[in-house]
Amino acid sequence: MSKQPHLYSDSSSDEVAARLRKYVLQAQKSAFARHQKFQIAVSGGSLPATLSKALLSPDNGTLDDKPQFSKWEIFFADERAVPLDHEDSNYGLLKKDLLDKIPPSTGSPQVFPIDVEVLDNTQEIADRYQKVLSDQFAGKDSVRLPLFDLILLGCGPDGHTCSLFPGHELLRKTDSWTAAIEDSPKPPKRRITLTLPVVTHADQIAFVATGGGKKDILKKILDSEDGRSLPCGLVNEQGGDKVSWFTDSAATEGVSFPQKGSL
Repeated sequence: MSKQPHLYSDSSSDEVAARLRKYVLQAQKSAFARHQKFQIAVSGGSLPATLSKALLSPDNGTLDDKPQFSKWEIFFADERAVPLDHEDSNYGLLKKDLLDKIPPSTGSPQVFPIDVEVLDNTQEIADRYQKVLSDQFAGKDSVRLPLFDLILLGCGPDGHTCSLFPGHELLRKTDSWTAAIEDSPKPPKRRITLTLPVVTHADQIAFVATGGGKKDILKKILDSEDGRSLPCGLVNEQGGDKVSWFTDSAATEGVSFPQKGSL
């Protein structure tokens, strides 16, 4: 795909959150026009805290200016094979940083965590999560891939995203929606993840990457030929202009990839 991702860089974390809020609410509005619900997938790391800052800020009063959480369906772009209250759980992180802070008056999203009854079998966790996705997305037998309205991702210092790691065989997996990983180079070793075709099939894809610790990998992903083969680079290549990066000036220092001024 020849069209390029969109790169947005702001000077502060508050400005990044404000721009991300506007973007998510635009995606919500588009989703409601299609099917009166908002189906998103999220990852962990620092993303849930940024989402909380973005989504729980004061709104301007109209429905389009606020998250309508009661119509949200939240899935996980990847998850660790741990109990939901474990410190490594992406669900646990999202619950602590966002879900527990949503005012009851706004309604609650429907959240789809992994099945913790099979934590000792990573492949079974992945298979059961694929069944969850199938139940929610494959109303017709012809559905080849689930179509998320929005997938929200992080970017690791090695260029990984979800639990798709550089050079790993799972990057080539195309015959399933979810995959199990038993040898993650970053602990914990046992995880499940959406596969690359599912990620890049989404209607909109957003990376959130902030801080000076990200500037070297962002420069590699966005400016170098080598970066195209990294997981984040593959999402850029295959997602094209469906992909947006929300960053701060510390993360984009030295990056020559053209920045966008506004959404």
